[in-house]
Amino acid sequence: MRHFGHLAPERRSALFHREPAEFTADAPARTLAVALGATLYSPATRPGLAADVVKQAARGVVSMVLCLEDSIADADVDGAETNLVRQFQQLARGDHGPPGELPLLFVRVREPAQIAGLVARMGDAARLLSGFVLPKFTEERGVPFLDVLAETEAAHGVRLFGMPVLESPELLHLESRTETLAGIARTVEKYRDRVLALRLGVTDFCSAYGLRRTPEMTAYDVQLVASVIADVVNVLGRADGTGFTVTGPVWEYFRPQERMFKPQLRQSPFLSGRAEGIRTALIEHAMDGLLREIELDRANGLQGKTCIHPSHVTAVHALSVVSHEEFCDATDVLRPERDGGGVMRSAYTNKMNEVKPHRAWAERTLLRGEVFGVAREGVSFVELLAAGVK
Repeated sequence: MRHFGHLAPERRSALFHREPAEFTADAPARTLAVALGATLYSPATRPGLAADVVKQAARGVVSMVLCLEDSIADADVDGAETNLVRQFQQLARGDHGPPGELPLLFVRVREPAQIAGLVARMGDAARLLSGFVLPKFTEERGVPFLDVLAETEAAHGVRLFGMPVLESPELLHLESRTETLAGIARTVEKYRDRVLALRLGVTDFCSAYGLRRTPEMTAYDVQLVASVIADVVNVLGRADGTGFTVTGPVWEYFRPQERMFKPQLRQSPFLSGRAEGIRTALIEHAMDGLLREIELDRANGLQGKTCIHPSHVTAVHALSVVSHEEFCDATDVLRPERDGGGVMRSAYTNKMNEVKPHRAWAERTLLRGEVFGVAREGVSFVELLAAGVK
């Protein structure tokens, strides 16, 4: 699989200075954690789930979570599990297309026992499973999940990752946050080889105080939420080799009209290079909040995003592509002859690149560029967005 792999080769060539690299579900965890991109959630109760997975893969989705937790009613769990097993078996048989063209697939469970039970029931189809999403993760709740995950992996000979969701009230509340974060850090470090990425459950954070951000606001405008994100990245997202990939929070707003901005992306503002005209069109269709939040995610140390609507995926991926300017800066910083440090003017002659302070940023940028590609000089996210809209 590869990001933007759904585009025709000539279209990719026109957009990218360096095209996104191909990867498989067996790629190194460091690559997969970045490659998750926009992770699309879907309730496990959907009767056409297998067909949906194939359809979304054809539209550029690279990772999906099939949910047995908050997205379905308590009374529907048993039926959802049965449906999930059946849908995986359909995918393994190739009922809806070649299994090799599927996205990374994860299941969000409620309890540790579901991990072993589902893998056993799936049989050979479990080879299509990349792992499990672990809800309301704390040290106390997390250890049983990760123990069962490791045991199940060994028993069935399949590679399984865990993605803890940081969403518990203990993490939000100021008086317990430090202790809770320390416990989470101990747990994920102990099981580092099994933890692919950490996900933020911002909806649950807001729920604890009866809050809900509007479409005009980002998660960073809600100060309670912003403070938790900052502390999570501070403790768990460090660039010194001890950190983990932390993914961006869900954007919960969408409108049926959002698909209507496709024609506007093809009109003269794009063709004449007036990107502000495109941005105005996006604002009119309630996408501006999402775009701002994606930009703030990266500025605050987050990578990728939880998505609950397919219309959000293209925006996340377009803004994940490394710009030509970023690529030039990162490669300049990492040139071998600059190992001793120093400072230089950027190739675009608009900023200072300081080798030692910018090294970690440069390394992360080039990894993102490997996975999402590097745009050609002069190609903006607007063109990448337009190319991906169907």
